[in-house]
Amino acid sequence: MSPSSKTAERLEFTHASSALFTPELFALLVGLEERFGARRKALLAARVERQARLDAGAALDFLPATESVRTSDWRVAPLPADLLDRRVEITGPVDRKMIINALNSGAKVFMADFEDSNAPTWENIREGQQNLYDAVRRTINLTDAARGKHYELNAKTAVLMVRPRGWHMVEKHVLVDGEPMSASLFDFATFMVLNAKELIARGSGPYFYLPKLESHLEARLWDEVITHVEATLGVRHGTVKVTVLIETLPAAFEMDEIIYELRDHMAGLNCGRWDYIFSFIKRLKADAINMMPDRASVGMDRRFLKSYSQLLIRTCHRRGAFAMGGMAAQIPIKGDPAANAAAMEKVRVDKEREARNGHDGTWVAHPGLIAIAKAEFDAVLGDRANQLDVARDDVRVTAADLLAVPEGQITEAGLRQNLNVGVQYLAAWMTGAGCVPINNLMEDAATAEISRTQVWQWLHHSAQLADGRPITAELIASTLADEMASLRTELGEDAFAAGLFPQAADLFQRLIVASDLAEFLTLEAYPSL
Repeated sequence: MSPSSKTAERLEFTHASSALFTPELFALLVGLEERFGARRKALLAARVERQARLDAGAALDFLPATESVRTSDWRVAPLPADLLDRRVEITGPVDRKMIINALNSGAKVFMADFEDSNAPTWENIREGQQNLYDAVRRTINLTDAARGKHYELNAKTAVLMVRPRGWHMVEKHVLVDGEPMSASLFDFATFMVLNAKELIARGSGPYFYLPKLESHLEARLWDEVITHVEATLGVRHGTVKVTVLIETLPAAFEMDEIIYELRDHMAGLNCGRWDYIFSFIKRLKADAINMMPDRASVGMDRRFLKSYSQLLIRTCHRRGAFAMGGMAAQIPIKGDPAANAAAMEKVRVDKEREARNGHDGTWVAHPGLIAIAKAEFDAVLGDRANQLDVARDDVRVTAADLLAVPEGQITEAGLRQNLNVGVQYLAAWMTGAGCVPINNLMEDAATAEISRTQVWQWLHHSAQLADGRPITAELIASTLADEMASLRTELGEDAFAAGLFPQAADLFQRLIVASDLAEFLTLEAYPSL
């Protein structure tokens, strides 16, 4: 269906639309872009301005202007019954099979992801909305004739949450007044128009994860958008509930403020730890003192991550909001029992730490991890649905804690891992896959971003490998060539070329050697989709 009347003059789909996209939606999209588009762009410009200040030597700290928000007593609005127990959540992209399997997985919540685990081809976006429409109405099914399998929903399923794309992304296939509209506004509004009232009628509600926020002002914009859409659709104010991912370094200094801005819609905060590491490198990139060691050596026991995790728990529980733990990216390893046991033990230890620290639940990337995570939270929770009663008043976190750079080595193995994972993920993303198993881990855009920014940081601050060799553009080029040659041998020439690995390697290398660090890998690669 195409837009009609006055809306048709302002809204344009560059590719085929969907029968689900109605004039009601078209009018809302145009209205949202008109009302909030300039604010979004101004907030993105504010990120650039803050980065310039950081590059010039300014330090991040808790905001003096909002001290009263942090010190006064207030709480979020009451939470709906079906979100009171979130001990294990599974995440994944919005393809049809994934949605069915995740909803059937036994997790308490499934977060359907339009963001980091989804490559935003128009087909993925449009079909993702159709898949969620069918899932909400429980009509979603899939028959795989080649494997002789049929997929449909069980009687009991996980609670659905949806992650729209971040404020930085646009939807180039939907134009308002000739310009690509905000991907955040498109994803959120489309899901709301298609499903909000149906979810409410079925005893649930429209629940979301909000990614990549960098300030409470960005949270304020989301709150105003949500309030406007609720009013436009005739939905009671506060029906929408959101969990905000604290996955940027600046946001860690504004947790109270972010909760406060969204207090009528707030369900909790989540430790988006992989993106958080990426943001730590990116925001502190100007000073060599902030050099990060090999990604594999940076665990949640490091001071900056431990501090942010515990501060999140204390902040959320003081306000009556949930404190969600981070992602376990491991996947079961077939054919190697010893390696699989070691990987699963890492998951168990991580989830035990989260549960004992006071988190209310956690994330996993694969159904095979649900039982492990659930057992650790069950052991701590007992008969309770959550740990809102765990105040963690013992936690005291300073700016120095949040900014503590982990020590460790930079190794050839770490360099090779970053180049290999970064290019493999980027190649998959460019072919339409946003969630990719690599080396027994489920990789998404966040880990590719760590890989990219680490190598950029090492190169531009003249770091040395543990064996004394300087990291130069020539070393990066030769190491990348080695990794690509190995991959070409492993896959075969035809599969290597078809997988867009040469194009991905070229883009990845150009971004690493560029004088300026690009804000997002996905923004640079989006024109290729």
